[in-house]
Amino acid sequence: MTSRTAIAVLACLLAGCSSMLPKSKEVTASQWQTYQDAEETFDKIIPGQTTVADLRAMKLDPASNANIAILNYADVMRKFMLNQSFSINDLDIGVRECVSAKVGCRGLEINQNSVQKQRMGNVVLDVLGFYRETHTAGWRFNGLILLRDGVVVYKLTSGQPVIRSTEENQNPLGPVQAIGSRVTGLPF
Repeated sequence: MTSRTAIAVLACLLAGCSSMLPKSKEVTASQWQTYQDAEETFDKIIPGQTTVADLRAMKLDPASNANIAILNYADVMRKFMLNQSFSINDLDIGVRECVSAKVGCRGLEINQNSVQKQRMGNVVLDVLGFYRETHTAGWRFNGLILLRDGVVVYKLTSGQPVIRSTEENQNPLGPVQAIGSRVTGLPF
């Protein structure tokens, strides 16, 4: 290898070349591309009117759509009756109807997410442990649907429409600092 080639390779490594850094992606299999898509689907659900057939048409069918959990009435009770100070009368009427129906009660719990993590910065500093920067972006959606005898009686949504975070780790001693913490068990 010529000295020019070695200098060029060294310059590329020192310049950054963040495309060589690890990336990760956590995406739940879903028909939704965004949090807003999920919200729009749930906005179409009308308690007292929407049926199991309507939910299937909206692709909210656990038999054909991954990552939809089926809850029985005992599961629903555990979700809402957090401690003994709650009585069934404290619950929303739709939840009461579902739980009172016992075997006629069924819940669907939808947890969808799309989160990407990407390391940024200088490859050499990252690999040697001097400096790591990780950018996280995406969304998380949670939905709960309760059905009594095949008709929706309750729905609830929550989640994070936008996830954006940056994590920076700096170790002034680089690999020496990592070795020291493994040996002593103490963070430097």
